[in-house]
Amino acid sequence: MKQIINPPPSKWESLLARPSASYDALEPIVAKVFTAIESRGDTAIREFTEEFDKVKLTDFKVSAESLAAAEDEVSAALKGAIQQAKNNISCFHTAQKTDRVFVETMKGVACWQEKRPIEKVGLYIPGGSAPLFSTLLMLAVPAKIAGCSEIVLCTPPDQKGEIPAVIRYTASLCGISQLYAVGGIQAIAAMTLGTESIPQVYKIFGPGNQYVTVAKQWATRLNVSIDMPAGPSELLVVADDSADPDFIAADLLSQAEHGPDSQVIFVTTVIEMLDKVASAVKAQLEVLPRKAIAEKALANSKMIYFSEEEHAIRYINAYGPEHYIVCVKNEDRYVSGIQNAGSVFIGNYTPESAGDYASGTNHTLPTNGYSKQYSGVNLDSFLKAITFQKISKEGIQTLGKTIELMAAAEGLEAHKNAVRIRLNKIADEN
Repeated sequence: MKQIINPPPSKWESLLARPSASYDALEPIVAKVFTAIESRGDTAIREFTEEFDKVKLTDFKVSAESLAAAEDEVSAALKGAIQQAKNNISCFHTAQKTDRVFVETMKGVACWQEKRPIEKVGLYIPGGSAPLFSTLLMLAVPAKIAGCSEIVLCTPPDQKGEIPAVIRYTASLCGISQLYAVGGIQAIAAMTLGTESIPQVYKIFGPGNQYVTVAKQWATRLNVSIDMPAGPSELLVVADDSADPDFIAADLLSQAEHGPDSQVIFVTTVIEMLDKVASAVKAQLEVLPRKAIAEKALANSKMIYFSEEEHAIRYINAYGPEHYIVCVKNEDRYVSGIQNAGSVFIGNYTPESAGDYASGTNHTLPTNGYSKQYSGVNLDSFLKAITFQKISKEGIQTLGKTIELMAAAEGLEAHKNAVRIRLNKIADEN
């Protein structure tokens, strides 16, 4: 990790950059896949699965028998851990339910808001070298709590064309029956367009690599919503000498091992911490099974010293990290000062891994600085807020003149007449 000392704001632009390929460069392949699946459906999915995943599949849907069999294929200890995580995630997201909002804005004019579930949602679970069953929990649990009536789950097949048992078990535990062995761009395209086998959905959730991110953004052109443009994982840790360098190194490496395009940032106001953390990272890296992946991510990562806390906080907000760990004596200042972050972890004993797996918060979060305008996935992500209103005869008489004047001022006579015709009839009745 490169060390930077007291960089002035004029030099921050390069320190805010992520190691992401240009989305423009990826759009041609995304367009090709979407066009092919729109015209040839399942046949195109099979071809792309063979091309990208090196697997020949005839049937994408995972059978009910395969889902049930996963119960005996996963260890009791892991099943217990998954169940505990599911309970915590359910507890936190159930607490996010809100009551109907009702107000009478004036006598005879009632307005209220109610939330309804998005009927059809698609969940994308990355696979590859680390099948993320934890992401399945993060998406399926709130989707179920929200009451989504159709939940479609896509995840890449392994080299044998199968879905790992832990994914199948978690899907079954969450009550998901529509599980398809399809990954990457073709999965997003299938859920966007619908095919002979895979249903079309209204909104797509889930992280992925840069190809998946661009595919999700392409889906929005076709009237399918997405949770957020989530790309490669990232973490920023801010710490002073009250923090344990070994803890910091472990947290940095926990994100670096996600993928070669991940990024981790260490910020400190104690210059001695740079070398201490660097030494701890080097020592822990040597024994990591995913050392080669983490090394590539670390090459894109940075350690930055600021002599002033105010500059450190300004930089952190400019970066807008997906995950933000705060390990400082003056934690209130850093916590209250954060405006842009996906999820915040406070104190020496709150590893980012806790949020990734089992504390209860959601780990599907905005990356690449999108925390400036996006929230992480939550219960409301699976709901729509619908407004209602009801106006009585007395209410329209009180409010009508205001509506007429405003409509006339905008030159919309039909709008004005929709009120005038009612007021005239009321007048005739009297």
